[in-house]
Amino acid sequence: MPLKQLLILRHAKSSWSDPALADFDRPLAPRGLKTAPLMGRELARRSWLPDLALVSPALRTRDTWRLVAQELPKHVQAEFAEELYEAAAGTILARVRQVRARCVLVIGHNPGLQHFALRLADAGSDESVFKKIEAKFPTAALARFTLDDDWADLDFRGARLTHCVRPKDLA
Repeated sequence: MPLKQLLILRHAKSSWSDPALADFDRPLAPRGLKTAPLMGRELARRSWLPDLALVSPALRTRDTWRLVAQELPKHVQAEFAEELYEAAAGTILARVRQVRARCVLVIGHNPGLQHFALRLADAGSDESVFKKIEAKFPTAALARFTLDDDWADLDFRGARLTHCVRPKDLA
């Protein structure tokens, strides 16, 4: 069975400039408009190329995906999954279990993504990477996991955490 990859990307920095906007409708801030393409280029540089993107339908996550996708060398199917909007770790796990792809990218929100990453990491995970995510999973941060099993069998503590890449790591 081929190795699978799960990439978890927190949306890029969003704007709070219009207090009248609903949380769901907040756009990216200027910093987010810079870091989202940066993370897309890094995915391409490392050849961590998703076959499928599961994206929260909030504006800031859709915009993050659009800017990331423009930097990838191939078209990637995207699904805008309502259940990922501000989802808890268990909800994210349930959605990931439904996929049928070799490499999956999930774009969503904290605190759910951070909790999901920490709970997903198995005993073979890189401890320094785990501690980095445990300390903070900032906007536009990317966690990479590998797994051997089918997605349907994925459970907490069921994937190897190998990397965490933050925009400031690339500056």
